Amino acid sequence: MNKILDPQLMAERIESLKAGILGGLSLMIAFFLTTLLNNLVLAKYFEQLGSLAIASLDLQWLVRAGIVCFSGLLFGVTYRYIIRSDKNPQLKAGGVLAFGLVRGLTQVDVGLSYSRDMLPFAVLGVESILWFVLAAFFLETAMQFGWIKPFESN
Repeated sequence: MNKILDPQLMAERIESLKAGILGGLSLMIAFFLTTLLNNLVLAKYFEQLGSLAIASLDLQWLVRAGIVCFSGLLFGVTYRYIIRSDKNPQLKAGGVLAFGLVRGLTQVDVGLSYSRDMLPFAVLGVESILWFVLAAFFLETAMQFGWIKPFESN
């Protein structure tokens, strides 16, 4: 039989797509919330965090939002395969930390290259981890309600 059109594989792909879409939406929600928090609280009341404020919705902001959405999509698909149907909390935490730390430490690395003030980049690093924690929460909730089926372990 043609493996591309195999009904079982197509069902798995659809579940992965659903997980990816939910992951992307989750990270977009987290991105909007942290952007709002940064603009209204952190940048306003903490002088060192003034660089976190976004003045307008320009092309740079749209590119950032696109990257966040794509990162969430990749996380959703990968998270579904990482945790499978196991109940292993280390796998779940490891997947979240892997994505969060890669994104967060990259921001810290860029901060080291362009600024002496590391606090804004450290805040962005912590935000990255929190974004993926939120996405994992939404994915876990969707799996508990049966909206997304976990990948079955062999």
